Amino acid sequence: MMEHLINLFFRSIFVDNMIFAFFLGMCSYLAVSKNVKTSFGLGAAVTFVLVVTVPVDYLLQTKILDPLGLSYLSFILFIAVIAAIVQIVEMVVEKYSPSLYGALGIFLPLIAVNCAIMGASLFMQQRIHMDPSNSQYIGNVIDAVVYALGSGLGWMLAIVSMGAIREKMQYCDVPKPLKGLGITFITVGLMAMAMMCFAGLKI
Repeated sequence: MMEHLINLFFRSIFVDNMIFAFFLGMCSYLAVSKNVKTSFGLGAAVTFVLVVTVPVDYLLQTKILDPLGLSYLSFILFIAVIAAIVQIVEMVVEKYSPSLYGALGIFLPLIAVNCAIMGASLFMQQRIHMDPSNSQYIGNVIDAVVYALGSGLGWMLAIVSMGAIREKMQYCDVPKPLKGLGITFITVGLMAMAMMCFAGLKI
């Protein structure tokens, strides 16, 4: 059990990274990753939202929707859960860290439509299925929490790394046609290629 959770945790960070493997959440990733401070703030917010929403969505799917035959409502309800949690995070950040709230701007409430959050819930939905021999679900809420935490930390690792690189690139002699998003896209591609070295990771 512990080996499975450790494998799931590290795989969701390095192998199935939301940015470098699936390119989910690229809008806020590219827009906010201009410095480490704001990158870390948004990464922490996304991680928190993931850790809360993925287990809630898992329980919603397995305890309510599937038993009642309402799985076709999962998209709508998942979005509602994500929007509610993001609203809470936005109010907390605005109250306790106004500077971070101002730096993140519109991208904090846009976590609600960050496809990395929805993607994690849907990927977790794919991981749970009924064992026909005993009518029990394979996977549990602990798996959901571990997967959400790993996915969030992987997304935060990606955006903080990009923030640090873009801070350094301000002092580099980047060719004029590549300045801005051009060199950023090239950097993301190179980072994604580097992360491919973890594809064969086995614990």
